[in-house]
Amino acid sequence: MAEFPDHFGFSVSHTTRDPRPGEQDGVDYHFVKREQMQKDIDAGLFVEHAEVHGNLYGTSISAVQDVTKTGRVCLLDIDVQGAESVRQSPLSKTCSFVFFAPPTADVLEQRLRGRGTETEERIQKRLAGSLRELSIYEGHPEAWDLTLQWYNEQVEDAYVEFRTFLRDQMA
Repeated sequence: MAEFPDHFGFSVSHTTRDPRPGEQDGVDYHFVKREQMQKDIDAGLFVEHAEVHGNLYGTSISAVQDVTKTGRVCLLDIDVQGAESVRQSPLSKTCSFVFFAPPTADVLEQRLRGRGTETEERIQKRLAGSLRELSIYEGHPEAWDLTLQWYNEQVEDAYVEFRTFLRDQMA
């Protein structure tokens, strides 16, 4: 985003979960009541949505339009369920799908614990969900245009690979 501010914009997702410390409504997520989000989903106002870890998450059509009406490509930060929903939508012809994966399950667990914001129960639930997503990915890796998998000390290498992919997409 910093390198290509005029080319890409980030879609702000909706969620029914409570904000974590430091998160801001309308910046990190649109934090909404479950009843309202379900009503909007039922009305067809979301490109994708899923229930994850007991909370609803989704990308509204208006959140995507807020980005695209500025002439930028909209980036979505979604899980594998959301990606599958987008693949089934009219947007799929103009989308690229990138899978960001931890190098190992142990590293994933270390990253979740390192946040220091989750209870043990939530860590176990998130870990199980992430491992389920990795399993879905491993069943169909060809569904993704790019897979990035790195250790924290390799983040610069991963970014170079991602930037190259983005430049190819913009060409």
